[in-house]
Amino acid sequence: MSTDIEKKSLEAHVELCAERYKNLDDKLCSLDERMGKIEIMVAEIKTAIAASAPTQSNESNKTLITIGTAIVAALLGGIFTLIVHVK
Repeated sequence: MSTDIEKKSLEAHVELCAERYKNLDDKLCSLDERMGKIEIMVAEIKTAIAASAPTQSNESNKTLITIGTAIVAALLGGIFTLIVHVK
């Protein structure tokens, strides 16, 4: 992924690496913010399930848990894909 100018100039390499690391840091900060939001949503889902437990049937609880698990798995899969493919 290095360019010809990077091979010839240490200063260019250092500057390009600094830019790459800044972009990576920005993406990780964004990811951290999004994970915080996901954590809040999962806590809200958990609270909703716990609050509805006495009034809803066991089958409804299983459905909510399944949906919540699927959402979390999809989000984690997307995050993992972003991390693996960061360039």
